[in-house]
Amino acid sequence: MILTFGLLLSNERVQAQSRGIFVPYSTAGFGIGTSSYFGDFAPYRRPLASTFYMMRWSVGGNYTRHFTPRLAARASFIYGRIAGDDYIMNRSSKYENSVFYARNQHFRNDLKEFSVQGIFKLIPDNRSYDRRPQFGAYLFAGIALTAHNPKALDSLNGDWVKLQPLGTEGQGNEGYRKPYSLVQFAIPLGIGVRYKINSKLDVSAELGFRKTFTDYLDDVAGNYADPALFADNPTALAVQNRSANQFATRKGADRTESIRKFLISNYNLDSNDPLATLPTTGYGAPGTPRGYSPKYKDNYMFGMIHINYMLPSQIKCPPLK
Repeated sequence: MILTFGLLLSNERVQAQSRGIFVPYSTAGFGIGTSSYFGDFAPYRRPLASTFYMMRWSVGGNYTRHFTPRLAARASFIYGRIAGDDYIMNRSSKYENSVFYARNQHFRNDLKEFSVQGIFKLIPDNRSYDRRPQFGAYLFAGIALTAHNPKALDSLNGDWVKLQPLGTEGQGNEGYRKPYSLVQFAIPLGIGVRYKINSKLDVSAELGFRKTFTDYLDDVAGNYADPALFADNPTALAVQNRSANQFATRKGADRTESIRKFLISNYNLDSNDPLATLPTTGYGAPGTPRGYSPKYKDNYMFGMIHINYMLPSQIKCPPLK
């Protein structure tokens, strides 16, 4: 029975190729690469800095089914880290007088993304995988489900703490927003190129942008909350507003002189103790903006290199005796 079935499949494949009919095939791939984030810590008006200053890593695997010479579908899992830091993004003299530098926040977030994508090949395959072109290019789009959990460094004990349970913008309290979800939908959009190593292996490079529907990948979106909400939680109190802190938490740099320049530039105030003067201006007061891009959601991007293996498309038959 197995022998007969295998012979039939092999015969059908040969006949399909002889008639010039495309034979569907599947691939399995593994990739490594980079991740970048765009949001309150990485604005779109500074695309190069936002893409490269806080670039982090990503790894993933996928299964792809090629249905026609131009169309395929892919199931993919990617684990990647994104990060942002007001000090790193704004420490140059050009930006140190900005509200972003004064905010002094940072985060990191490990994303676990599962997606289903459709692929359109700009250069079509030939009638079988082993006759595919040496080079290929493709577009992809789909839908993704992403689990995330933003964290920040607690200056009190040096640990990375989960921010969502702390309600840093008052979430969960009366008069404030409800806590944000740690599972979000996203839309992957991207482009890739492929090179045929041999009949069984490809290497591909792709850049994929993810459009999300949340502004809380970085835990920053709304306004500063009343610090009285955190009276019984010193960790939450410490991380929800760092604007008057002398040091940048992750890098340990002294911010005193830069805050003095910030006060002169924005409030026409010169002070011998700028960190104590800053709160008197109303900066960081309850109800004032903590996030500064209300029109835009947080988004992220993966750049990955994959090795793709052509999976067997038929049952191998035992030799006839």
